[in-house]
Amino acid sequence: MAARRAAATAKATDAATGRGRATTTTDSPGSPDCLELDELMPWSVRPLRTGRSWVAGPDPAALRARWERLAAAEGAEQERLFRPSRSRTPHTAVAALPGRSATGAGSSTATGAGTAAGTGRFAREPGDCPDPVRILHGPFDEQWLLPDHRLIDAARPELWRVSDERQLFAVEHGYVPQAQASGLAPALSVTHLLPDGHSPAGRPGRIRPLYRRPGAADPNLAPGLLAVVRARLAPEATPEAVLAWTLAAAVPTPSGCRVPLPADAGVWAAGVELGEELVRLRLRGARGGERPRLPGGRRPYVRAALPARPPGIAYDAEAEALVIGEGRISPVPAEAWEFTVSGVRVLELWFGRRAAAAVGAVPEGADADGLDAVGARGWTPEWTSELLELITVLALLDGLRPRREALAARLAGAALISREELRAAGVLPVPASARRPASVLGHQEEGPEGQFALL
Repeated sequence: MAARRAAATAKATDAATGRGRATTTTDSPGSPDCLELDELMPWSVRPLRTGRSWVAGPDPAALRARWERLAAAEGAEQERLFRPSRSRTPHTAVAALPGRSATGAGSSTATGAGTAAGTGRFAREPGDCPDPVRILHGPFDEQWLLPDHRLIDAARPELWRVSDERQLFAVEHGYVPQAQASGLAPALSVTHLLPDGHSPAGRPGRIRPLYRRPGAADPNLAPGLLAVVRARLAPEATPEAVLAWTLAAAVPTPSGCRVPLPADAGVWAAGVELGEELVRLRLRGARGGERPRLPGGRRPYVRAALPARPPGIAYDAEAEALVIGEGRISPVPAEAWEFTVSGVRVLELWFGRRAAAAVGAVPEGADADGLDAVGARGWTPEWTSELLELITVLALLDGLRPRREALAARLAGAALISREELRAAGVLPVPASARRPASVLGHQEEGPEGQFALL
């Protein structure tokens, strides 16, 4: 009896320290020992809900023009242009978004007197237009947003609170069965921009910051997971390496992304290397990285100027060219044109949003003379540059498909770190505290009507 107890104790100790290397072999990424993304990165935030489409868009000049028209309107006209919801009306007073300084007439933050613009009621004191901020609208669409909490139904302040020059965000793509059946569809996006969590199709995914506090503090990983990874796979593993592995290996399922955690250090190293390249391409040169470029002779160029009011977009497969009215861009690899997320062609969707904005087209259900139509000034040179870069990114991402397929093949039937070992190491189950936002102390945030709160 004592011998059996001693053997059981030794087995548990080995599992907890990694000496026993408890593993399981899986023939499918859907194996029970695959981690749910919710177990790997426990803290997640729901997508932003603007409540009104006119507060965001591809053209920052249009957003400023909309603000000016709304601020100049009064009474019933301002109410109509605002498009009130249960959460926001021109008479709603709310806290300022974290990190957004309040400015404008009537504010006196130095003395504490008066009501700072941005937290008082818009109808009474709109203030100056805040500078639009860059956001990620869906997987590949970098747009702009008016960062005024009075205009946004659910801005998710907890995301703004931890968004800084060190933060990265992982965003799940919507699950579409037909899209998953067609091949190796990407399961996640990674961005340095504040993401709104929008999905081009399927259910919007949750947003998962890599860090729970500003300054790259407190990784948003299951407690103890990084220690297991360092003990079993890579002694120098960082939270960024775990994120890179997740981007390379995550598999979409109807219940959410699942992430296999390999027991083989070689498989891990190959996946992290691939994931780091995927992250680099998605960041598009941000954080000191190189901007993505195709090899000489394959770089897309404008061969004929794009019209100010593009009638539509088509692809000439024989010439490898995008045809936009009288405008032409080439060479454009077919793989870039056919690149899809959640079953939706990325280039077509990206172009369609800007073509509509160029002519002041409004979303279904919006007023034809509402704010969505304000600021249309035709196709901009900035959009052309962004389109060339997007073509480049999509082509380079598709070029990594063989490596993604090779990683998937290595994972099929590979040994995984088992749930039994993760439970013995205290990684599972994930404590409830890891799923809640962390306290962010040391600074004040402006509350409704110019009051302050310490978080």
